[in-house]
This record gives sequence, C-alpha cells and structure tokens, in this order.
Amino acid sequence: MKQDNKKGDEPMPSNYIRFDWAMKRLLRNKANFAVLEGFLTTLLNEKIVIQKLLESESNQEDEFDKYNRVDMLAENSKGELILIEVQNNNEYAYFQRMLFGTSKLVTEYINRGEGYDKVRKVYSVNIVYFSLGSGKDTVYHGKTEFRGIHQGDVLELTPFQKQTFKVDVVSQLYPEYYILKVNDFNQVAKSPLEEWIYYLNTGDIPDSATAPGLTEARERLKLDKMTKAELEAYYRHLDNIVILKDNIFTERAEGREEGREEGRLEVKRETASNMKSLNIPLDVISQVTGLSIEEIKRL
Repeated sequence: MKQDNKKGDEPMPSNYIRFDWAMKRLLRNKANFAVLEGFLTTLLNEKIVIQKLLESESNQEDEFDKYNRVDMLAENSKGELILIEVQNNNEYAYFQRMLFGTSKLVTEYINRGEGYDKVRKVYSVNIVYFSLGSGKDTVYHGKTEFRGIHQGDVLELTPFQKQTFKVDVVSQLYPEYYILKVNDFNQVAKSPLEEWIYYLNTGDIPDSATAPGLTEARERLKLDKMTKAELEAYYRHLDNIVILKDNIFTERAEGREEGREEGRLEVKRETASNMKSLNIPLDVISQVTGLSIEEIKRL
C-alpha cells in the first residue's frame, strides 16, 4: 500500500503503474486488453469486449503532450467506438474538445456513400485530473434526448426503428460522454466504479478491490516488472505530473487573489460614484477612495 502524502503532493504508488502511463505503454498490447475491458465494463455497466485498437491522436511529438494527455481509441465487439482520454492539465475549452473528438469519429468512420444508418455509436470517456466545470459529483454521464417543449414527453423510436437499429431509445444512437473527475474522489470506495476511481486517483489498488479489470491490473501493471530504463522514464513522467499540478494550484491561487483585488477596486469605484453624485469635491473623493481624480472623472 502507498504511504500517506501531504495535501497537494502527487500520490506515489508503491506497486502499480499510473493508468495514463499504462495506456501509453502497456494497455495497447492485446494481452492486456482485459484491464481496459474491465474498466469499461464497470463504467458502462455492460460487458465490453475490445476487438481492436484504432488510430487515435496519441503519442504526440510535442514534449508537453507526452505527459499532459493520452488517448486511446477502441472498437468493441458490437462495432462501437470508444475514445478514452486522460487529461492532466487544465483546459478551459475541454467540453468543446470532447464534442470535437466525437464529431470527428462520427465522420471519419463512415465510408463515403454509405447511408446514415451506418453511423457508428461513439462513447467518449474522459479521465480528468483538474477541476472541469462546477459540480459535486466525481462521475458525470451525458447523452442526447429530445423532449417536447409543450408536452414534456421524450421523443421515442418507432417499433421498426428499434428492430432495425437494435436499440431501445433515441439516445443510444448518439454519442455518449463520461467524465471522471478523479481528483475530487476522497472517500472509501464502496462500489466497483469507486474502486476504479480510487486507483485512477492514487495509482494504488487495495487488496480488497474486486472490480472487473483490477485483478488483471494487479498482475500486469506492477512497477517491479519494468526495466531500469522504463522506470527512469516513468518517474520522469510522475515528476512532470507534479509540475503540472503545482502550476494548476498556482493559477488557482493567483486567480483568487486577482478576484479579491478586482472586488476591492469595484467597491472603491462604487463609493466614489456615490460621493460624486453628492457633489463632494473630487480631491476629497480621491483621498477617501485612493482613486485618482482622472479615474473619478470617468465614473
């Protein structure tokens, strides 16, 4: 088991490789598909069998991308596409990035001239190590449905469409999104999905964990199976992750301070404006608020 770390430190696993590094180096091997299949089975709540891995944007040449993010594109036994992305650094337009990724897959994996019934189902699974959006949960699921603006009913498929497309509801035809905000998980794992989130957050797999894929992870993602050169590269990766986290904490602290300064300035401006409306001399207003006479004139 890992040792406790101070708040803000990167958890240092004593036995197992971080998931993003495993995606780059180990999980692309067909012999290790069971780890990824277990994770997806747990998340999607249905048995997932990976047929093959397809071309994705992984292994970027840019040095920053080598530790900032990693993605993997899998095709399951039903011909559906599953895009898994790990993002370590803050990205304010990440929601749009998710949309772009699924849209690109929809258009790329259909042959020219094929009917729209050949459009592939796409799952976008996003493991983020930063505060994406504002919410209290650690796992979010997004899907598309059409709801009547007058009656409030959900638009359904006809029996013929259900039989033809082999789905029950319209949302199953559209891309679905999963966001795992793993840094926000700070409790005891009580379900298979929480066991996975705990591993994604800490890099550690408790002996009591029984979620699909974690047994295989214990066997195949051990640090002691890496060569000396691989370990050195891996620890450099962890160092870079720490740097990224430090940068994020610094940006947040600076943002909070800037917000406080802006708030104080706004109070001064409001006070000056009120005093100005009472015809108080500008030099007096300047002395009280600390604003320049030029600033006060512009109010």
